[in-house]
Amino acid sequence: MITRLEQLIDEARNRGRKRLAVAYGNDAHTLGAVYEAWSKGLVEPTVFGDKSEILRLCSENNFDTSAFAIVDEKSDVRCVQLAVSLVSTGGADVLMKGLVSTDKYMRGILNKEAGLFPPKGTLSHVSVVEMPGREKLLCISDVAVIPQPDFKQKTILIGYLTKIANSLGIECPKIACIAPSEQVLPTVPSSTESAILAKMGDRGQLGKVVVDGPLSLDVALYREVAEEKKVKGSRVAGDPDCLLFPNIESGNVFFKAASHFGGAEIAAIVVGTKVPCVLTSRGDTPSTKLYSIALACLQSK
Repeated sequence: MITRLEQLIDEARNRGRKRLAVAYGNDAHTLGAVYEAWSKGLVEPTVFGDKSEILRLCSENNFDTSAFAIVDEKSDVRCVQLAVSLVSTGGADVLMKGLVSTDKYMRGILNKEAGLFPPKGTLSHVSVVEMPGREKLLCISDVAVIPQPDFKQKTILIGYLTKIANSLGIECPKIACIAPSEQVLPTVPSSTESAILAKMGDRGQLGKVVVDGPLSLDVALYREVAEEKKVKGSRVAGDPDCLLFPNIESGNVFFKAASHFGGAEIAAIVVGTKVPCVLTSRGDTPSTKLYSIALACLQSK
């Protein structure tokens, strides 16, 4: 089982290089992560962007330009279109966001003519978090795409979390449905929906998973808190593999607090597309981008 993000790199390397299309790779962080991924044997990258700027950044940072196939294009929107087209026509296995805004990147992915997003599909986002003091990785969703998942979408998100957890070597993931309290509160939708999801999990309707909820965040993460609050009979409380957040606000705040205040390392990708798509913030560290590339490579067929 993969318990550290660094192990993602080893596992991805063992599966051979994937062809990576980078949309608007005009920043040193993106180029550095892609260069390191190439150096470690993970990818063969094609970078779309301003060639003169890319060459300048490579020179300043001692990146070997022979690592990249560079397609010269100064428009960030056009770079997204070209990168998406390369992937959709079979010329690349993984798509990656560079210095382009998330909304422009997502519009490129959602373009019906591009063919990356299946008809009637559900686009979402899964992050894998390595938190100091935890003995294993934590998969979380959704922190970036769906503002307020409805009940059906939550069942789909559980499927996405399960798939990512399976790729880490977790055969039967433990999934905590997060709500304000571990008590079922009839007037709080996240609470009642979590309880129904837990029952569906018990009956095998959500696949090979263990689902429990509602669970408050502290009860989900810390066994001693669960014991103090007398949460009994839960196989998830204190030992989750995955967290399903009720909305984008709670998930995003956790994601950024874990990273900026808690010292967590993170990998993140878009899910629900026909190929893995790396989605990180323009302010994320090169290590986050490298780990995200490795995670995407693991999901690539």
